[in-house]
Amino acid sequence: MSVGMITFIIWFGLLLLLFSGFPIAFCLIGVAVVGFFVFVGPHALFTIYPTIFGSLTKDVFVAVPLFIFMASMLEISGIGSRLYDMMYKWMAGLRGGLSMGTVLICTVIAAMTGLAGTGTIIMGILAYPEMRKRGYDKDLAAGSIMAGGTLGPLIPPSLPAIIVASLAGISVGKLFIAGILPGLICSLLMIVYIGIRCFRNPSLGPPIPLVERANWREKFTSLMGVTAPIFLILLVLGGIYTGAFTPTEAGGVGAVGALICSVIYRNFTWKNLYSALTMSFRITAMSLWIVLGGAAFSSLCGITGVTRFVGSIVTGLPLPPIGILAVILFIIFIMGMFMDSAAIMMITVPVFAPIAVALGIDLLWFGFLLTLDVIIGMITPPFGYTLFYFRGIGHTDVSMTDVYRAIIPYIPIWLIVLVLSMVFPYIPLCLPNMMIK
Repeated sequence: MSVGMITFIIWFGLLLLLFSGFPIAFCLIGVAVVGFFVFVGPHALFTIYPTIFGSLTKDVFVAVPLFIFMASMLEISGIGSRLYDMMYKWMAGLRGGLSMGTVLICTVIAAMTGLAGTGTIIMGILAYPEMRKRGYDKDLAAGSIMAGGTLGPLIPPSLPAIIVASLAGISVGKLFIAGILPGLICSLLMIVYIGIRCFRNPSLGPPIPLVERANWREKFTSLMGVTAPIFLILLVLGGIYTGAFTPTEAGGVGAVGALICSVIYRNFTWKNLYSALTMSFRITAMSLWIVLGGAAFSSLCGITGVTRFVGSIVTGLPLPPIGILAVILFIIFIMGMFMDSAAIMMITVPVFAPIAVALGIDLLWFGFLLTLDVIIGMITPPFGYTLFYFRGIGHTDVSMTDVYRAIIPYIPIWLIVLVLSMVFPYIPLCLPNMMIK
């Protein structure tokens, strides 16, 4: 059987299982086991174990439960409500101030969690009802929450970055730091967009009445409630940037720091600790099952020649390297409309990373662009996960159609950041290149 036919059968089988609703990890494992048995032989099944074991025992994956625990403890400690209170007192007097402040708070939460769902859910619960009560446009309120919440996986610590770095063989710390500047640019562009819309049409986001605004004493007092977590962010990211500790050690520092924050804010209880631990175990187990399945599937593609076959097709396109890179990113963008981000990473990184190396493309730059492209898929209809996080909160005035309509204006902003990062590699690479080795 030709390699082309094997490629078609493997990918068609995987897509069929994915769209049937089976868990992603079991789809990857199932295709790998059947593929090895059919295309290589029963004896080849023994080669899956060392591949899986080697993938799961990488030191970098120790950071996954630590960062998830850090996010869980910070969420339980009530930091979200303190951040929102601070934002409300400082920005509610501006046109569109609550929406702009929501994006700003999501940016801070992103630097504490690395998850898209955390910022979206916290702000969906706290900010959306307040904005609607204050007469904010439904689409503006919902869109700012979903687009801002998706900054979580972009601004470090980022769980997708850990997976991409482990698969592509690049520095996790540098890939973390590469997301800082593009993440801040994306946040700034969203704030500017909201500000322009509300300046031109104040009815979209009216400021609160003067008599209800906080005085300067209340504003500065609110800053005290967010000092500890912001210090923790600077400690974790600063430690990675300066080389004081590795990303895994940074996860440990973040986890301990989150515990301290919960004690400071008097929210540390055994019940909260148990909730944070169980959430960490659950998300970590889910992530590692996907890594396990991805490792098995990648091994199948490598042994059967699928990786080389796809690579030869892509590199054979009559395009310069930047054009081929654009084609790869476009493929991933389309996949993001219909597939889970973790599945996309596990499927595409082992196939496309060797192509980047063959074309002479900087692997760190490529890894960041792929990570950003996958993150954009989280807000892209019809199956962007962030959209379902927000819809799942249960606001009665929000339908799925409302969710789709609200997020559409923000997708071009994310794509602009992707294009800027591709045309000007200095944007994502300047900070990693200045890191202490």
